[in-house]
Amino acid sequence: MTAARLRRLLTGAYLVLFFCYLFLPLGIMAAATFNSSRFPTVTPWMGFTLGWFQALWEDQRMWAALGTSLIVGAGVIALAVPLGLAAALLLDRLHSRAKTFLYALMVSPLLTPGVIVGISTLVFWREWFGVSGGLFLTVVAQSSFIAAYAMLLFSARLERFDPVLEEAALDLGASHGQVFRRITLPYLMPAILSAALLAFLQSFENYNTTLFVRGLDTTLTVYIATKVRTGLTPAVNALSLVLIALTILGAVVYEALRRREARRQAGSAVA
Repeated sequence: MTAARLRRLLTGAYLVLFFCYLFLPLGIMAAATFNSSRFPTVTPWMGFTLGWFQALWEDQRMWAALGTSLIVGAGVIALAVPLGLAAALLLDRLHSRAKTFLYALMVSPLLTPGVIVGISTLVFWREWFGVSGGLFLTVVAQSSFIAAYAMLLFSARLERFDPVLEEAALDLGASHGQVFRRITLPYLMPAILSAALLAFLQSFENYNTTLFVRGLDTTLTVYIATKVRTGLTPAVNALSLVLIALTILGAVVYEALRRREARRQAGSAVA
């Protein structure tokens, strides 16, 4: 066996193990959704059923928790994305020794445990402003570190931006606001969409920070964690299967739109 053939075999084996590691748990979870056992398991197999989808539909507390997560996710997008954009623009325009310090300061929330972020946010707002836990504090606490993710996305996009475009617009009489709206913002639009999606996903799956600032409101992750302690049913598996299906559908639609746009641009270039 030649070295090249051995390398291909090892690479193929690694890819098989890698994808099994990623997708086998999801496959087992999906299979448990159709098992009539009241526990989320595939062994022993008690028979095929679709009843857990009906149980999911009738679980009003779970739907309420899902609605809370969606509201919090929208709030995090509205707060974290502008904060991340402002921080990235500040760092991009700053040319001094303070730039390194400010960058480290803005990235530091990513290195702080979520428990610490949640507790510190709750103590600060309760002691200084009398605000107790709830949706507002949940959005604020999550945005305090999710904004750093958005900032990193914007910073990476701004590294490829040519400032000559802004200077030329200013020389032609445009105001700073017009330059931002018509040049900088359109250029950053792909990063804005990516940052919004990342912010929503980070918010949707967050547990450690949310647990301390949610007050009487319950997000989906907190609700599922509570169900794990009190008695988990395959209805949660059904919800996970629905979310996975929606994610795959969204990815397929995005890829189809991306390819159509690429073909359109290629056709325009040829014309």
